[in-house]
Amino acid sequence: MNEWDDEARLTPDLVLHAYRSGIFPMAEHRDDPSVFWVDPRKRGILPLDGFHMSRSLVKRLRSLPHDVTINTDFIGVLEACADRDETWINTEIKRLFVELHYLGKAHSLEVWSRGQLIGGVYGLALGAAFCGESMFSRAVDGSKIALAYLVDRLRQGGFTLFDTQFITPHLSSLGAIEIPRGAYHRALQAALDMDADFAGPPLIDAQELLQRRTQTS
Repeated sequence: MNEWDDEARLTPDLVLHAYRSGIFPMAEHRDDPSVFWVDPRKRGILPLDGFHMSRSLVKRLRSLPHDVTINTDFIGVLEACADRDETWINTEIKRLFVELHYLGKAHSLEVWSRGQLIGGVYGLALGAAFCGESMFSRAVDGSKIALAYLVDRLRQGGFTLFDTQFITPHLSSLGAIEIPRGAYHRALQAALDMDADFAGPPLIDAQELLQRRTQTS
């Protein structure tokens, strides 16, 4: 039995080792008890200086009353990301990421409006790499708002690599691109040798977010 055998019980340490090697776990569907390891030939990343904020998203940020929190409802975000007809997030992956969250490795960003959780994203921070796992939306542009704040937080926290794993039309519209496996592994190793801070940067509001966006555009 080798270290990547999907019949072996997964531990947080094994998962962290996998991510540092450029590999991540997925399940076929929510009811599948096992996971498999993925190292895509083409890897999705979102360049931190290449996030595309459309006019409609800018308008939504200005008009929608909302608040943003960090690591306030990690389980709520995780459950919301898994609450869809088709998902690769099974019970085993949920268990692992809850444990990784308690270890300070997995983080969530939540978007609230009028006391309701309307969007969010979660992922794993390793050195200056952030491995985005999944995001969700319960209101128009909820996930886009979460991603806008996340990109700002990663920039302010000193991150150099935002791994999205795969590319979807939604992510592509926001600036995500594909790079070859080898290029990703090189970028990952460089990021692992650096320090970054996910929780440290202070929370900001939409006005400051848009002001920073204008200054860096």
